Amino acid sequence: MRKLPIEQGQPKSNNEDLSNYRHHMAIHWHDFYSSDNVTPAQKANLVERSTIVGRIGIMMLACGTGAWRVRDSMNVVSQKLNMTCSADIGLVSIEYTCMDANNSYTQALSLPNTGVNTTKLNALESFVKEFDQRGDHWTVGEIHKRLDVIHRMKGNYSPLQVGLAAALACSAFVFLLGGGPIEMICSFFGAGIGNYVRRKMIDRKLTLFACLATSVAVACVIYVMALKLLNMGISLNPRHEAGYIGAMLFVIPGFPFITSGLDLSKLDMRSGLERLAYAVMIIIVATLVGWLVAMLVHLKPENFEPLALSPLMLFLLRLPASFCGVFGFSIMFNSTPKMAATAGVIGAIANTLRLELVDYNVMPAGAAAFLGALTAGILASFVRDRLGYPRISLTVPAIVIMVPGLYLYRAMYNMGLTSISVGALWITKALLIIVFLPLGLIAARILGDPKWRHTS
Repeated sequence: MRKLPIEQGQPKSNNEDLSNYRHHMAIHWHDFYSSDNVTPAQKANLVERSTIVGRIGIMMLACGTGAWRVRDSMNVVSQKLNMTCSADIGLVSIEYTCMDANNSYTQALSLPNTGVNTTKLNALESFVKEFDQRGDHWTVGEIHKRLDVIHRMKGNYSPLQVGLAAALACSAFVFLLGGGPIEMICSFFGAGIGNYVRRKMIDRKLTLFACLATSVAVACVIYVMALKLLNMGISLNPRHEAGYIGAMLFVIPGFPFITSGLDLSKLDMRSGLERLAYAVMIIIVATLVGWLVAMLVHLKPENFEPLALSPLMLFLLRLPASFCGVFGFSIMFNSTPKMAATAGVIGAIANTLRLELVDYNVMPAGAAAFLGALTAGILASFVRDRLGYPRISLTVPAIVIMVPGLYLYRAMYNMGLTSISVGALWITKALLIIVFLPLGLIAARILGDPKWRHTS
């Protein structure tokens, strides 16, 4: 079995400049084929065909999609290339074997990091669909050149634009949690600058914990500074400090959390558990850093000051707030504006429905979360059939604003103060919602996706 990680470069000494250092070595994909550029890929040797399958799989995994979708794409390509493929997929690695007659070829591929790129995911899904329909005469070289184009696709947005997207999303998020204009303004600056710092650190390939801790700390500090500046001009109620929680919600690991539930439901245990562990790790680090900053600057996660809004006005404001929240998160996932707006419409309907059901005591918060996620999943299936966008790129942004980040933070805050009973209460409330969100999407997939509905 060959171990083929993704990026290359080793420092010659401990004192060498690390600007070009890469712990994961690069794969030179074009070295894997020797066929001329006339012979169709279907007639290439097993190694060349298997490499195509592996490259498509690892590229899709790098976009953040779940194991089921990665394996489905690898299966489609394998069948087109007259092979059988068996793959074991994790969060950042794939081990797979391609079989042809009496021969087999096995590779192990790994990624240096995990992330989300819905635009690239859409391009890859379109490529797989086109290859399945019209790829009979595509050569190995032609396939790799097409994949090179997709691989070289740059992000749609600059760090400043991603920061503004986080600012929009988190300020809308704060309103949906019960905050008012003061909390929204401070969260706008806190989340915007925090995510800008996070993106700049990611671009420099700094490690996960450093990016998380620094960006969350910056977001909380900027929130406090913005609140102090506003307080210099107008006298503010101290309860406005509660909104600092909203400034750090841009780190919510929506994609790994939701895809972990989807993978577990399909018995992709390795991928599901790895994604769940990754999401929990991010939540723990973010909430602990937020708690430490709160201790340093004496902030407390109190209830928001009540808004003097009628039920009708609250309903009418929740629709655009939900849209803005989902749109902002979708932009952070590198969706195109049209894709982000589509997800925003879905989220506005699904999340507003959830909040109204809870406000009118129609059902408990967990059941409302299930119905909201189910609604988002059904609407996403409807849109996918007409626009062709990846379903996951619509559903995850639409329900990420349903994740109870406020409850999770309050749980960690109280546990940090050794108020175990209060912390346990908040974590229980959070878990009841968290568990129901992927269940709602799973139910929608069972209803709307025949391939998903069956085990094989």
